[in-house]
Amino acid sequence: MASRIPQLQSKVTEASQVVANHGSSFYKVLLEQNKHYIQDPPTIEKCQTLAKQLFYTRLASIPLRYNSFLKELEYAKNIVKHRHDLKIEDVGFGALFGLECFAWFCGGEIVGRGFTFTGYHV
Repeated sequence: MASRIPQLQSKVTEASQVVANHGSSFYKVLLEQNKHYIQDPPTIEKCQTLAKQLFYTRLASIPLRYNSFLKELEYAKNIVKHRHDLKIEDVGFGALFGLECFAWFCGGEIVGRGFTFTGYHV
């Protein structure tokens, strides 16, 4: 493992040089390609107006998202009612999804405790 550290350091140095050399040109190209999204002039008032528009647009979309949630919930209820018609593949996908959710939860708990498994800091 220790023999790989210089190799890793050289790769990181090489990558940082590429970013240093090409970063500003990438930034300029990115801004040029997306200039139709940029508000001119960029004033504080314009930023506040855009923030309010985003907030109220999100607020207005709540009923649509709620109706979509109700449709998904109805679909899930329908699956539970007709569970005898399920194929083993569907059950397997559901089990894998549940396992993935549990794994992300456990990973989040470990990260939240500072990467300790017991919860005690040494």
